[in-house]
Amino acid sequence: MKSFTAFITEAITSQTVKGQSKPKNGDADMTVAFGRFNPPTTGHEKLLNKVQQVAGKGNYEIYPSRSNDPKKNPLDPETKIGYMQQMFPQHAKRIMNDPNAKTIFDVLKGANAKGARSVNIVVGQDRQKEFENLANKYNKDLYDFDRINVVSAGDRDPDGEGVSAMSASKLRKAAADNDFTTFRSGVPKTMNDQNARNLFFALQKAMRIKKQQKQQNEMWQIAPKFDWRGLRENYMNGNVFRVGDIVENDNTGLVGRIIRTGANHIIAVTESNMMFKSWIKDITEKFTEISGVPASQREIGTDAHREYVQRLSHNPVILNFINKSRKKRGK
Repeated sequence: MKSFTAFITEAITSQTVKGQSKPKNGDADMTVAFGRFNPPTTGHEKLLNKVQQVAGKGNYEIYPSRSNDPKKNPLDPETKIGYMQQMFPQHAKRIMNDPNAKTIFDVLKGANAKGARSVNIVVGQDRQKEFENLANKYNKDLYDFDRINVVSAGDRDPDGEGVSAMSASKLRKAAADNDFTTFRSGVPKTMNDQNARNLFFALQKAMRIKKQQKQQNEMWQIAPKFDWRGLRENYMNGNVFRVGDIVENDNTGLVGRIIRTGANHIIAVTESNMMFKSWIKDITEKFTEISGVPASQREIGTDAHREYVQRLSHNPVILNFINKSRKKRGK
């Protein structure tokens, strides 16, 4: 009997377009990158340079996500993009401020609409497989490319939560700790000290941190991999990422309602019935109500919870998921 994880992996990848060969490296009409950049760092400069390198003589575009919350995505898109253009002047015209580019799928649809028939997507190595599966799964459906090539930006993703390099997580932690020295070391030299300090203060303000006081925020919310135990304890205790909660995948921008929880991952479904799996370190709670029933009013045993479950049960994707699961188990 297949495990639940194996079943989900099969379900997610089974819809990949049949007959489509694995893309090869080479020139493409368009090369894109999609990331949080919150805040932008020296590591992101390497990512942008990699995008330019992969593009060669072709066009390339960088799409900062539109996510915004006080913990993991504190800078609003306009502020974030403004600082990125200061930090990376050689790429400034390629850093796109597109309110409609909320997910990697929006980016791909946009590239397709501009006439691109082939596309490179540059991502961190730890996200390469995820993007290969998702991007190709919806080809010929959401967009129509002859070739989709997902390229690794290297061993470490500067937009991720790693502790081994100057990541956005480390700069958020520095802001929470009121540690400008560490923060400055993660900002490119193209930005002078005063502008770097302005960014530091802007980040603190967006994170709702008092400048002169070391913040006592729970680190598992700001930079999960600096406090993995705290994140997992809160998850296992049912404080975050519960069935029915709305979450956003930090990597792709997809927003959906959680329908299943595992040891370290969740399964969610978007409003457009796209199912996705995410590790808990890669998702953020969204305080947007798709169901119309706030999480605070979904206590088990209440009428609001019953109404909520009834709405979930009529979702065709969820019904199909449940039926397949039962069939696999022989029920």
